[in-house]
Amino acid sequence: MKDLAARLAALFVVMVARFVTAVRAIWRGVEPVPEQRVYYANHCSNGDFVLIWTALPPALRRLTRPVAAGDYWLRSPLRRFMIRKVFNAVLIERNPELRVEDPVGLMVGALDEGASLILFPEGTRNTTDARLLPFKLGIYHLAQARPDVALVPVWIENLNRVLPKGEVVPVPLICTVTFGAAVRLAEDEEKPAFLARAAQALTDLAPAERTS
Repeated sequence: MKDLAARLAALFVVMVARFVTAVRAIWRGVEPVPEQRVYYANHCSNGDFVLIWTALPPALRRLTRPVAAGDYWLRSPLRRFMIRKVFNAVLIERNPELRVEDPVGLMVGALDEGASLILFPEGTRNTTDARLLPFKLGIYHLAQARPDVALVPVWIENLNRVLPKGEVVPVPLICTVTFGAAVRLAEDEEKPAFLARAAQALTDLAPAERTS
């Protein structure tokens, strides 16, 4: 019964996300093939990973686990059900003082079980005018631990306008999710160089900024 409830909830999430955002997936430099990947994206809304998850073809969606903040998603029974049973997320404790497990170790464990991941290297929602916040080190350590796994940049456009911070009722608006060419850690590549290259691969997918 719980599995059926989770499947129905997943279908409902996909239908609502598509109805509200008319999400359109753009595959640029990469194809939607059953390859193990870490999809890393810009972060501007609580709905970011839901939009990426929805944009994936069903066969890839079933194998892909978002990396999410446990302190946010475990606050209520409904959230716990959604994040654990529907999305099968890798839950991370954001407060280092409360951690009992290493976040990178949890992500590596999920990869070793055959999952793909959805990751937000900025670590928190970007509410500034900058395109991206500086990347946290997790994506570098993940690339170091599993260098053969493709890191696919994903640019989410417009979702912050659909669901602004502090709002609970979404505003219908067309969103795009653009998947770019995979990035991998080069041999002997230093941490700053890799983080800069990964960030550039992501911002290269963003629409050109409008000028007044």
